[in-house]
Amino acid sequence: MNLKLEGKTAFISGSTGGIGFETARLLLAEGAHVIINGRHEAGLKEALKKLRSEAQFDQVAGLLADFAQVEEVDRLLGQLPEINILINNVGTYASQSFFATSDDDWAHQYEVNVMSGVRLSRALLPQMLDKNWGRILFISSECATLVPADLIAYSATKAAILAISRGLAQLTAGTRVSVNTIIPGSTYTEGAQMFLENLATSRKQTVQEAEKDFFAQERSASLLQRFAQVSEIAQTIVYYASPLSSASNGASVKVDGGSMGGIL
Repeated sequence: MNLKLEGKTAFISGSTGGIGFETARLLLAEGAHVIINGRHEAGLKEALKKLRSEAQFDQVAGLLADFAQVEEVDRLLGQLPEINILINNVGTYASQSFFATSDDDWAHQYEVNVMSGVRLSRALLPQMLDKNWGRILFISSECATLVPADLIAYSATKAAILAISRGLAQLTAGTRVSVNTIIPGSTYTEGAQMFLENLATSRKQTVQEAEKDFFAQERSASLLQRFAQVSEIAQTIVYYASPLSSASNGASVKVDGGSMGGIL
């Protein structure tokens, strides 16, 4: 399917690995220009190398920024060209007891997970409205409603994203700009791979056994009963970034394998 993305320019925060990296790869394959982002120069260079070598993608660039540092975000905003597609993907979490989660821990997760999208959208949405075309996508998480006991701060930030995205969508009424949220379930990113390997080691299991037990015990509501591949999430993101998604605005799109339940 031609998603009509040729000539569009996308910026993806937190995209040197995982869902963000795969989204960049698919956007490039559709003919879009893509700017990826990371905190560390070595990781950013490696991601760019992979993207450029895989299919001779030359329409990709990279910008450094740590979204926990306001001055770095300001610098990045000054470096961005005109952006047609903004994907607010960057995120961080800490698995810890609520009672051990300090104010600084809360503030750090809020800065990265929430304020990154606020600052980028505040800068880029007016440009999209002036041009009467644009896409803003926020990447939330099943944890926004599942709220694991060791991820309360993270879950709160991912729930906040839903409200911000819906509110921004209302500012686009009557235009060809849209703002939507994608809600992935448990996804086999590099972090998930490490989690499963550590879990398997601690339980003296294979990785496959650890994954099966995780879904039986921690995500029993999942209908998928496995980790989604990053490509399965990225494919949905790329569709909603495209002109073909023109009738979707203000939506929260579940790609959660059924773990969140409900009919909406």
